Amino acid sequence: MKVTVIGGGSSYTPELINGFLERFYSFPLTELWLMDIVPERLEIVGRFARRMVEAKGAPFKVVLTGDQREAVAGSSYVITQLRVGWMQARREDEYLGRRHGLIGQETTGVGGMAKALRTIPVIMKIAEDMQELSRTNALLVNFTNPAGLVTEALARYAPGVSSVGVCNVPITTKMDLLQELEQRSGISVGPELAELNTLGLNHLSWHRGFTIDGEEIWPRIIEGYLVELREAEDPEWDSLTIESLQMIPNYYLQYFYYTDRKLATQEKWPPSRAEDVMTIEAELLAQYADPKVTEPPEGLMQRGGAYYSTVATQLLNAHFNDLEETHIVNVPHRGAVAGWPADWVLEMPCTVGRGGIRPIPADPLPPACFGLLSAVKMYEILTVEAAVHGDRNAAYQALLAHPLGPAADRVQEVLDDLLETHRTYLPRFWD
Repeated sequence: MKVTVIGGGSSYTPELINGFLERFYSFPLTELWLMDIVPERLEIVGRFARRMVEAKGAPFKVVLTGDQREAVAGSSYVITQLRVGWMQARREDEYLGRRHGLIGQETTGVGGMAKALRTIPVIMKIAEDMQELSRTNALLVNFTNPAGLVTEALARYAPGVSSVGVCNVPITTKMDLLQELEQRSGISVGPELAELNTLGLNHLSWHRGFTIDGEEIWPRIIEGYLVELREAEDPEWDSLTIESLQMIPNYYLQYFYYTDRKLATQEKWPPSRAEDVMTIEAELLAQYADPKVTEPPEGLMQRGGAYYSTVATQLLNAHFNDLEETHIVNVPHRGAVAGWPADWVLEMPCTVGRGGIRPIPADPLPPACFGLLSAVKMYEILTVEAAVHGDRNAAYQALLAHPLGPAADRVQEVLDDLLETHRTYLPRFWD
């Protein structure tokens, strides 16, 4: 079985290698292809990946390539973890927002839109190559941010390729809740017995249920969470908001709920998050290049993406072995949420097996959440249209629709800046 990673030179790749090594006996991978367009990074990360695999008895082969079509040919699974424009483009996204008095972030607001416009055409070309060259029913597993928006594009414009969008926030939340439960009550529960109930969009979701071996314990979770918020010196959320909603928002919702606070934090840059990550990545790559190193260094956790290997390889394992496991992923809900447009891509619990990835019926969110979600979904749909067609008017309307976008009389100014800043990576807008 061949699995391909597009963006194989990423600093995340060693964690992914560990995930495949841990699950080799249930997921019989024979060839792992790492594809990247930056030869220097691919060489460093690829050689380290090979040392990791060799240290475990070489259960599968690691192949390095810069040829995308060669990489996806014959693949059963294609994982995308790429960044168009690399970390420098992420920095530009952050400062694009800052200089216009807007949120500067890689997946949210104007920065997230800039990244989507750069990324969607690249992912669509991967899907096109997969449809021609990969195995029948090959699955595209997208980790590239903005993951939900990219998956929306795939669902609308590459329906012939099975695809799913994945994020590590749900599993990180699940593991945090289990840890807090153990600290408060002394109850230790294996993660395989716990299920989180989440609904929304990627980076715009609300956690609203938690079961242990089928027993719902959400009231106890919320009660304990409220106690922590009220006792904290600098609480993550206002306790009255949590008490009213009886849900825990995805932490990216702080950009919407506490916009002024986030804008004030931006004024303290540099360093922005991208600049921090540039430093971390330089240190990681130096360690990866050491021929004596065969295990991912501890500094990898500072990079972000906790439990990335768990999310990725558990999903592939559940799909390949027809485990019918529940995973929180991004897919069109196909009517699973009554009253919502069936073609919307949502982040929600799904059953994963050989038959595909099937959304589990879920109650709609309350109006206080749905109002924000629907506005952002309209922005996402408009951004997909802009990215696929190079449509400047759709891009204008996307910024106009976004709750974190500029005032109407400044939309054109911000859009012009965005397109000029990333002109190299947006050829469809400049033809």
